[in-house]
Amino acid sequence: MVSSSDQEFDVLAWQKSLVEESFANMRRMAALPFLHEKAQKVRKGVTPKEVVYEEDKLKVYRYIGKGPIKHKTPLVIVFALVNRPYIVDLKEGRSVVANFVDAGFDTYLIDWGRPNQSDRFLTTDDYVNGYIKNCIDYVNERCGTKQANVLGYCMGGTLSTMFTALHQDVVKNLILLATGIDFATREGLINLWADEKHFDVDAFVDTVGNVPAEFLQQAFLMLKPVQNLIEKPLSFWENIENDRFVDDFLHMETWLNDNIAVPGEVYREFAKYLFQKNLLTQNKFPVGKHIVDLRKITCPVLNLMATNDDLVPPAQSEPLNKLISSKDEKIIKFKAGHIGLAVGGKAQKQLWPEVVDWLAERD
Repeated sequence: MVSSSDQEFDVLAWQKSLVEESFANMRRMAALPFLHEKAQKVRKGVTPKEVVYEEDKLKVYRYIGKGPIKHKTPLVIVFALVNRPYIVDLKEGRSVVANFVDAGFDTYLIDWGRPNQSDRFLTTDDYVNGYIKNCIDYVNERCGTKQANVLGYCMGGTLSTMFTALHQDVVKNLILLATGIDFATREGLINLWADEKHFDVDAFVDTVGNVPAEFLQQAFLMLKPVQNLIEKPLSFWENIENDRFVDDFLHMETWLNDNIAVPGEVYREFAKYLFQKNLLTQNKFPVGKHIVDLRKITCPVLNLMATNDDLVPPAQSEPLNKLISSKDEKIIKFKAGHIGLAVGGKAQKQLWPEVVDWLAERD
């Protein structure tokens, strides 16, 4: 039995909690008018940089460090076609770029720009044998080198893998970050959604042309709907008085909501040849007049994957190391998510110093 005193205590505790939460909500509401000002101060990239090459809509940035260049081989970062690339230079203390620049690497990044309907017919061949090849050639010419280091993130990693297989002679070391290679696995909702039994990619692309940013954004949100649509807003509300939390949140949300469209033909080829037919692991992926043969990759390869990645599960990345001919290959699995692998606090302190050392040892 519950005594009357216990019941009275419960009521009083509830009343106290209600009053405290009411006052907390009043303080949170008072912080709302300042959010817009804070959001306006969010910078899209923090490391100083300069544009050194342009072609169509893309730009190649060279990052400017405070110290001298210590390594002879330049590093070129290839990002995905889906989002903006400044996630790799998000803010101070959360920058992949800064790790390499501070270590003395001459660091470059390909910014694809924002495609419009005039780009809908761009193919994987245009990106791999066209844009990426031209950018790498330019960087090598600028630096007086014959080979460059390449770091590819997500879809950019898949493109970088294809590029290396087709142009191994100009790539010295390959670093892959959360990169999809083997799509035979049924892990991950995107793999299920893209199944040809449920998704007619030809009809889709023929109808929309470029794949709209809004479509991609909603797909990413639905990977974890409860976390993205309920837990995250509640967490933000509860921490709205925490300046550091708010600053991190605004930087991340600015990037997450800065989606861009994907050229229709590239999307068609990735959906059909990777997600539906898994041709890359079979050495049958067509890129223009060429076929990608992963066995032609012989350079050192570092394959980084996040154990909690809901977008590119480790099962999609790990098989690569057994499909290439590289004798110097390594896998690092890090406890993080798809984005946390790049900008997470633990990744910045533990993972990226190790990656920088790995690359420096192979300069």
